[in-house]
Amino acid sequence: MATTSPTRIDDELYASAKIVGPLMSRSAAQQIAHWARIGRELETADSVSHRDIADVLAARRHYDELNTQEQAVVRAEWAERMDARRDALDLAREFSDQGRSYVELDEDGQVVHRELPVQERTSMA
Repeated sequence: MATTSPTRIDDELYASAKIVGPLMSRSAAQQIAHWARIGRELETADSVSHRDIADVLAARRHYDELNTQEQAVVRAEWAERMDARRDALDLAREFSDQGRSYVELDEDGQVVHRELPVQERTSMA
């Protein structure tokens, strides 16, 4: 009989598992376990060279030299790295610290102008 151990996972992964799991007749936990097993098998597959993947990720080798499975691993890693960098950004704070107004899109895709509060604009003049 299999036992389980609690672990923390990233919110995006859990949200994805909640969406995909029911489509595959799995709970979110079962979907995550399924993805973990796939990852384990991929890492031990003979057709995937972790050294080649590491070389591409370190810019010592070209992406096009990898086979399709290795390219998939590299794309997943790139996506994860980009998400981490995006999550670390706080441009609103950075612009505010620099005394800059800025423009962004709201959740509905509408342009919103973010101006500095009047007191900050006058103190910077």
